[in-house]
Amino acid sequence: MAALTIRPCLASDAQALARIYNYYIQHTVITFEEELVSAPVMASRVAEVQQISLPWLVGEVDGALRGYAYATRWKARSAYRYAVETGGMHVAIGGAALPNAASVALHLRLGFEQVATFRQVGFKHERWVDVAYWQKVL
Repeated sequence: MAALTIRPCLASDAQALARIYNYYIQHTVITFEEELVSAPVMASRVAEVQQISLPWLVGEVDGALRGYAYATRWKARSAYRYAVETGGMHVAIGGAALPNAASVALHLRLGFEQVATFRQVGFKHERWVDVAYWQKVL
């Protein structure tokens, strides 16, 4: 099995990021976006995250980008400035559309506590989707 290399995202990664993300837009409820995202839009999203000093990381196998992870502000209001969605500040918050056994297991293994389940808050691929949230005080 080839080794996974994790590194900071570069602007030149935008096309590969869009390709990966668009698969999940089209075929899953992991994201609630419904329109495909272009490489320039992904580059803009990466720049927004990096401009506020939060991480956007990519994973490569044999030099090919295979996945990514990033942190974003959880909410825009200033009182939330110490909380990020799956990031490294005071509180980390992760959300996942359900069912998603892999995300549930990952959050629990990392010490997150499930704090909410919102029933039928998303509608995608002609069905209602629940969303769960986990939190970990760092």
